[in-house]
Amino acid sequence: MNQEPLSLIHLITNASLLVQAVMLLLFLASIVSWMMIVQRGLYQGKARAAFNGFEALFWSGTDLTQLYRQGNNSANRHTIEGVENIFRAGFKEFTRLRQQGGAEPDAIMEGTQRAMRVALTREEEKLEGNLSFLASVASVSPYIGLFGTVWGIMNSFRGLANVHQATLATVAPGISEALVATAMGLFAAIPAVLAFNRFSANAEQLTTRYETFAEEFSAILHRQVHAKPSVSSPVTPPPVTSGNQG
Repeated sequence: MNQEPLSLIHLITNASLLVQAVMLLLFLASIVSWMMIVQRGLYQGKARAAFNGFEALFWSGTDLTQLYRQGNNSANRHTIEGVENIFRAGFKEFTRLRQQGGAEPDAIMEGTQRAMRVALTREEEKLEGNLSFLASVASVSPYIGLFGTVWGIMNSFRGLANVHQATLATVAPGISEALVATAMGLFAAIPAVLAFNRFSANAEQLTTRYETFAEEFSAILHRQVHAKPSVSSPVTPPPVTSGNQG
């Protein structure tokens, strides 16, 4: 007895139009989510490497004014990411307020911390970009696949009404076609769930490190603005070494 082939391609091509539309939607969602997974992985990896490199340079004892001016070079401007943006926002506002003259130290620090908080919020948004889409794919895809399965099974049983004798060979192809939708829903959802959890944890960890750096940098500037002026330049903090990090 000849058996009807039940390959995956055969099941998809012989499914009803609505079930095929569901499969196509899930396939596109899976493709887009994988693109975002790769993009998030590359960006967060780059942000972590940039943080480690900038933190090592910051605590190496380099002059902060020189470190700030290095970022002004047109060749380096497109490479500025993450914590360096927070540093530059805070140092720029600190320098501007001190050069105005007559500003109270507390007002200078308040303006500096406000600028760093704004920059920190922007960097946090960058770290969490596209995560909402991954969360949506992870939560909705199984239900979309289940909808396609239920619809396919309904059509399969509706077709049995015109059959005098229902056998397993008659029912199996229709049910198999319907279950492909559920499988595709899980195929789209599982990587999205894993990626969302991982990237959310990474973003939270990097955000915490950004906040710690901002607090440490704020403490350095606080000591600088309350120190008695001993140099002609009011915007050049004393050299910072790793020993001052604590």
